[in-house]
Amino acid sequence: MTVVYIDLLFLLNLIANYLLLLAAGRLAGAALRRWRIGLGAALGALYAALIFLPGLGWLALWPCKLASGVVMALAAYGGERRLLRVTVLFFGASAALAGAVLGLELLGSRSLTLAHGVFYSKLDLRLLLLVFVASYFVLSLFFRRAGQHSGRELARLEVELESGRQALTALVDTGHSLTDPGDNRPVVVADARALAGLLPDWADPAEPIASVERCHAAGGRQARLIPYRAVGVECGMLLALRARGVTVNGRPLGRLLVALSPTALDDGGGYQALIGGI
Repeated sequence: MTVVYIDLLFLLNLIANYLLLLAAGRLAGAALRRWRIGLGAALGALYAALIFLPGLGWLALWPCKLASGVVMALAAYGGERRLLRVTVLFFGASAALAGAVLGLELLGSRSLTLAHGVFYSKLDLRLLLLVFVASYFVLSLFFRRAGQHSGRELARLEVELESGRQALTALVDTGHSLTDPGDNRPVVVADARALAGLLPDWADPAEPIASVERCHAAGGRQARLIPYRAVGVECGMLLALRARGVTVNGRPLGRLLVALSPTALDDGGGYQALIGGI
């Protein structure tokens, strides 16, 4: 007879669920709210624990499992425009992780799961955590590369900064994957010259680090540094400002970061900004 420690079972599934929900959100390009992801992970871990309580074995039925996954996705990303994509990716990532754990079990002699496929192993805790983390990075690498395609179109972009609003023509490029490290939301890259009349005195796109220092010295907090890579640039930095609002073709996208390019984005002048597939 297997003795199940509910606290350990809850912890393992909390970690696994958090990584799966986080991976699904990053892969779908959804906004990441860590407390909501933690809430979704905790609900899933609670469900896994309840299955093994007396009289609650019926929770292991497939309809209950599916409902549990949907509730977790809703708790973490409810209200997101990409909720369906996140949910599908979450189930796909869960299946991939389950396959990795099953393969590890077949190669070794110790089981890393209990009945109903619930993650649990008091003997191989470190190994199980390693599988979780490794699966997360493999899934992130695979889906990010698979999602880099070249759909491109022009859109009307409006950026509102502290000192005013400016309309630009933007290239919508789904291969443009620059995101805010804090919340995974897309970053708008704009030709600094097109926004010159709205920039504060301390902002110099050619000197991003010095500009952020001057912003902080003046008591401001809207300046950020965004790392990027491009042809001939292994690791560069762009000065970015937190916009009061950004709209694309009249659709509000909220307070996105606007990264300022010190050089022209399009030699022909057809567009002055780049945005991802949002």
